[in-house]
Amino acid sequence: MKADDFLPGEDVIAGIKADMDRYEAERTRVHRSLLWRVPLFDGLTLLVIFGLAWLANGLAHPQELWFSTPHIFIYMFGFAALLFMHAQAVKPAKNLQQALRDRAIPVIFRFIEDIKYGHGTTPLSYERLPREMLGAFNRQQFDDVISGRYEDFPFELYEATLRQKSGKSSSEVFKGVIIAFQTPTPFKGVLFAARKSGKVAGFFRGLFGEKFKEVQSGNAALDEIYEFRTDNVAAAQPLVGGRLAQALEWLVETWPESPALVALKGDDGFLLIPQKKNFFELPGISQPLDYKLHVEPMVADMAALLATASLVRKVGGSDDQPAGPAQKE
Repeated sequence: MKADDFLPGEDVIAGIKADMDRYEAERTRVHRSLLWRVPLFDGLTLLVIFGLAWLANGLAHPQELWFSTPHIFIYMFGFAALLFMHAQAVKPAKNLQQALRDRAIPVIFRFIEDIKYGHGTTPLSYERLPREMLGAFNRQQFDDVISGRYEDFPFELYEATLRQKSGKSSSEVFKGVIIAFQTPTPFKGVLFAARKSGKVAGFFRGLFGEKFKEVQSGNAALDEIYEFRTDNVAAAQPLVGGRLAQALEWLVETWPESPALVALKGDDGFLLIPQKKNFFELPGISQPLDYKLHVEPMVADMAALLATASLVRKVGGSDDQPAGPAQKE
């Protein structure tokens, strides 16, 4: 399997490039407008903040000029206002890029059947994700959400950032791509392979100690990286010591910078690939859009992600199913 196998045909490419030409004409106009919108919006906001702070000096003690309690409130609300106004200044650029993505993404991923695309929406499969594999988090943010069918199995792929916020502190629990898919054979319970836990994640998983038991794969290298936990040890042990271990070995080789995570829950499977990269991001509004430079890599990335999910979903299948990439055509 090569990424070229998934590239659109010439007629489809011609349609995409026509959309890109229209985008390019609008991009130039929007970029020019940003050159005055951003300084104007940000500058006026800063000027108002300075004016209010200067007026507040008349009410402040001489030793508290610029730093009295009213000043602090002005600066706090001023900072929020600055963020809002800056977002309004760049909004035309974001809207233009999103409009192109809305049109182009379902077309360039033509190898996905029944494809649906959304942005910033909550994925349908998110609520079924076993949270125990990640540790505690109470904030979530979603970027691109793509669903459809690949190799006759339905899937949902989304970019997510999960964070744990407590008071003024915030820590990132996961950032990357999550792929949810149906498994050919349901797992009776929950099984997940998570990174060896730190203190916070370890404490969180400890709360589920009675429900989730730890099992070992017998592979010293994998057991050093992964923590395997399940509420059905009898069903999990053959997978952890067999097909799941084989799949994880391949994942470690494919994504060495940060090990991918895997979970099975009933007939749901989840593959989590930690990644700082935004897989489906367009270049900034100041940069011209190029088909080979910006569009074709999206197709290659999507093909690789779905091929990886196709491999992982078979870990709980029967022995006549392929067990690894070497047996895939």
